[in-house]
Amino acid sequence: MKEPVWNEWRRPGPTPAQQRRDIGIAVIVLLCAVEVTTLVNSMGAYVFKDPPGLAEQLAWVLALSVPLVVRRRYPLAVMLVVSALFIAAQVNKAGDTLVPSAILFLAIYTAGAWEQNRVVSRWSRIGVIVAMFLWLGFSLVRALLGPKGEFENAAGPLDPVLASVLYGLEFNIFFFLLAYVVGEMAWSGARRRAQLEFQAEELRLSQEQNTRGAIAAERMRIARDLHDVVAHHVSVMGIQAGAARRVLDSDPVMARDALQTVEQTARTAINELRGLLGVLRADAESDLRAAPGLDDLPELFDNARAAGLEVSHGVYGSPRDVPSAVALSAYRVVQEALTNVVKHSSARHVDVRMRFLDTALEVEVTDDGQGTSSAGGGFGLVGMRERVAVHGGSLEAGPRRGAGYLVRASLPTEEKA
Repeated sequence: MKEPVWNEWRRPGPTPAQQRRDIGIAVIVLLCAVEVTTLVNSMGAYVFKDPPGLAEQLAWVLALSVPLVVRRRYPLAVMLVVSALFIAAQVNKAGDTLVPSAILFLAIYTAGAWEQNRVVSRWSRIGVIVAMFLWLGFSLVRALLGPKGEFENAAGPLDPVLASVLYGLEFNIFFFLLAYVVGEMAWSGARRRAQLEFQAEELRLSQEQNTRGAIAAERMRIARDLHDVVAHHVSVMGIQAGAARRVLDSDPVMARDALQTVEQTARTAINELRGLLGVLRADAESDLRAAPGLDDLPELFDNARAAGLEVSHGVYGSPRDVPSAVALSAYRVVQEALTNVVKHSSARHVDVRMRFLDTALEVEVTDDGQGTSSAGGGFGLVGMRERVAVHGGSLEAGPRRGAGYLVRASLPTEEKA
């Protein structure tokens, strides 16, 4: 989603609901105009002397009210038409100016709030206001040159005619300035709402993307754990079951031992699978505490030995507690490496070394096999790289010079500053 250039933003046209409201507003304004005009004529309280008949006055307020039906669709045209009709009504000495003034105010406001071309909106409103003041000036001059009205209750320090002129000027300045400013505020408010809606939509899309990424990452993590648990134990069970089948008739004792190893391995696999499924139900920290770690490595070595491998294990440096996530990843790397040796190598000896460095835990697994592994074409090596990458570590895996295969993982144990 590309962010609009807000300085060049154009307000969208009115919705169908807003257009229906404009019709309702026009009807209400017309009814008010008819009522006020009727009352003014009934009281004889005319603004101008010698007004036209009631029917003609009602025709003027009808003509002023009808354009409001499309005021938001054609704001500029409505303002110009209403302005011209307002002056024409005063030239013809319409009996009332209250409702026509309100209609003019609404038209100027709408041009400021809804006209898409802001330059046209600004200068057209200024032009209409200037024209209105010219008409006002013409009316005041005509009033000053004509016969003076009667000010029976005048008691202030100023000349009644001068006070009347000043009052008219100040009222009209306030009237037109308010119509202009309120229209600008309405347009600015619409632009701010559009910005907020755009930002809200961007935030929603970003949250959806983050959610999809988190779900994908969690699925990959669960897939790695399932692969590590299932592949290792099933490989050991397969080898032991095959050995039991071959010696079942000739050496029942060895077959029984092999089948016992299969049983124990199956139970271990089930327990680990249950712990893995708990990831979906428990908090992350409790999952890490329940997950296997460095203390569980001897069980892996026993399973490898049961599969016919000679396993040697060495610890270098000063052993210390490491983060649970790092311990789990180290365990899984050793587990996957041993699984690959059992499945894909003809090795007889495996050497597992654990090095506690100043800021990292290094795990190294080497064997004396053929120096090849099919893990690179499956999920095992990929899973190891992903696990190590989560901690910002490094993984080296490949044939050794001469013979055998090497897997070395370096896992940082301290957060970077």
